[in-house]
Amino acid sequence: MKDAMQIADAACDGGQVLAALSALANPHRLRIVALLAGGGRHYVSQLAREMGISRPLLHLHVQKLLEAGLVTSRLELSDDGKALNYLELAPFHLDLTAESIREAMESLPGPGDTGN
Repeated sequence: MKDAMQIADAACDGGQVLAALSALANPHRLRIVALLAGGGRHYVSQLAREMGISRPLLHLHVQKLLEAGLVTSRLELSDDGKALNYLELAPFHLDLTAESIREAMESLPGPGDTGN
């Protein structure tokens, strides 16, 4: 069951799996993923309006998704010179089974491991 969990076409280690699951464990962030999955890229203001939340709140949630590698961001200039931050969903696949979780967690330190 190798590569059962991938983000941006790379196999995930335990830390990446934890970051992805943590990022997805919020209804706002799940909705961001759903909106991006349904229609390609969106710029931040557009996405905030579609979700009915403020841009600062959207940024807070997008940051968590960016850190987990689930979303990418690209700054572009519009025709009228405005800077637009476009968000896109990164390709990811999380096949959550007991075995895939066991394999991913093998890369994490165990209780009492100091990492030395």
